[in-house]
Amino acid sequence: MLAADEARWLDNPVFQNQLGDAILETLYMTGTTVLVTVLVGLPLGLLLHNSGPKGLRPMALLYRVLSLVVDFGRSVPFIVLMVWMIPVTRMIVGTAVGWEAAVVPLTVGAIPFFARMVENALREVSWGKVEAVRMMGASDLRVAIQVLLREALPGIIGG
Repeated sequence: MLAADEARWLDNPVFQNQLGDAILETLYMTGTTVLVTVLVGLPLGLLLHNSGPKGLRPMALLYRVLSLVVDFGRSVPFIVLMVWMIPVTRMIVGTAVGWEAAVVPLTVGAIPFFARMVENALREVSWGKVEAVRMMGASDLRVAIQVLLREALPGIIGG
């Protein structure tokens, strides 16, 4: 039970008028961030895995460059990223404040984490399953989508 002093802020009309809008803005912000992160991070994670040493099409240079970019993105503190992104956010959204502006640095910060998580989940897929599907004549794209992603989906969702 709340004490009388603790419950007074609930009676504030400003709080009562803005709470619903703030909850909706938070849901929009997180929903948009998750959607864009998945749309960009999933293909990036697939590309990281498939260009890696044990991927479907190993390409050492591409893997090193992508891995370096993802590692750099993961190592930047969010507050620094947010300040760096102010000019880009203004170009994309038209403002540097508000929930729309917060989506840009949140997404840019989340994509490297999600891409690395996808890559790690894809590594856990049994190579025997991949080899079996390749022996049946499946293309690399079909193997990536129908074997790797399907088998790694619980790990991706769990992460």
